[in-house]
Amino acid sequence: MKNTDQFIGKRVLVVGLAKSGVAAAGLLHRIGAAVVVNDAKSIEGNEEAAELQKQGIEVIGGGHPSDLLDRGFDFIVKNPGIPYTNPLIAQAVSANIPVWTEIELAGRISEASIIAITGSNGKTTTTTLLYHMLNIGKKKPLIAGNIGTVACTVAEEAEADEIMVLEASSFQLAGTESFKPHIAIFTNLYEAHLDYHGSLDEYLDAKLQVARNQTDEDYLIFNQDQEAVDRSISPMRSRKVPFTTLGKREEGISADREWIYWLGEPYIETKIIKLPGRHNLENILAAVAAAILSGCDKPSIENVLSSFTGVRHRMQYVREVHGRTIFNDSKATNTLATKSALSSFKNPIVLLAGGLERGHSFEELRPFMVNVRVVVAIGETAQRFAEFAAGCGVTETILADDMEEAVKAAYEASAENDVILLSPSCASWDQYPNFEIRGDRFIEEVMKL
Repeated sequence: MKNTDQFIGKRVLVVGLAKSGVAAAGLLHRIGAAVVVNDAKSIEGNEEAAELQKQGIEVIGGGHPSDLLDRGFDFIVKNPGIPYTNPLIAQAVSANIPVWTEIELAGRISEASIIAITGSNGKTTTTTLLYHMLNIGKKKPLIAGNIGTVACTVAEEAEADEIMVLEASSFQLAGTESFKPHIAIFTNLYEAHLDYHGSLDEYLDAKLQVARNQTDEDYLIFNQDQEAVDRSISPMRSRKVPFTTLGKREEGISADREWIYWLGEPYIETKIIKLPGRHNLENILAAVAAAILSGCDKPSIENVLSSFTGVRHRMQYVREVHGRTIFNDSKATNTLATKSALSSFKNPIVLLAGGLERGHSFEELRPFMVNVRVVVAIGETAQRFAEFAAGCGVTETILADDMEEAVKAAYEASAENDVILLSPSCASWDQYPNFEIRGDRFIEEVMKL
């Protein structure tokens, strides 16, 4: 760790007893800060709270006392999911008390160089691709953030010859002040989390924190195909590395149907890539650019591109059964994600879709249903999705009660060379606790075929 002296004797309030809060509280206590932890829920029977108390950390539960900030805290570390409209956080902001998330701590103490990946979609796939490239290339990567271990926990043990590959959400980045990755990646921007940020401008502003503190010794890899991203990063001082899937460019990294180009020169043939879809090609370009800038050799990059078949539940290749190729995209909980999935294939598709009824329209999918031959609909939206599919010209629609029935029906309705795709376009909570369990059930049934 570096720069830990800055925290000695500091009075710190950690708000939220979730994983990041527990990690931040423990770290700050170990490096000499006077820490108080506060959570809205009761701490009775809470094992994490008890463990922090054993360490000598004061833990206050059951609400946010109105006089808590009278203790004169130097700064606050809040759980990323706690909005700034929370009365305690709003009170702190009004009082000019700095409000951080734990990745600010990670950036301040990490001996390792940091590569931070943000964007509306593709963060996890890009982070995973890059981690594997660096790992095979013997660059000693550490994975952290949304995808893995809490960043400040990783930073506490990180050494100078390692690289922290950090997936960073807008919630995390909004709570940063001096955070400065050596390489930043901005995958794309779509409307998301507006209930948290209040507006698209505020959401974008949070994302841009990934690069605001960079200098001309740092790199910003960004999506040149999105005008909003291209325009918004222009004030940044970092060296800009654009990526585009719209053909060869002389700067940054680009791709056409045959090649990935680095600085305008052919670098890797696209035919070796296993991961389908244009959206995944964007993720690949961003990861390859970061790997090159990190000194990774081309054979290591090619090794990953020729073998990586997707992050679990995100356009994950499952298996091939009698000429049918099967993919698990359970993470597709909205139409935007399912649009990307459907546009990834030219073969006929047997689509498994449906889930929690939120009343949202499926109309955005209509232009992308052209290759869908069969729809197997599940969950609360099953009837509505089946009717929508029929209106799109899908020749066969099937209603299924559960995943076992859905997978069997999809396979029986499929033909050789079809793609069987779970891409629900809906949340899972009507039938499953989360999209991971939904995807696991899908895989279990596929493996029985």
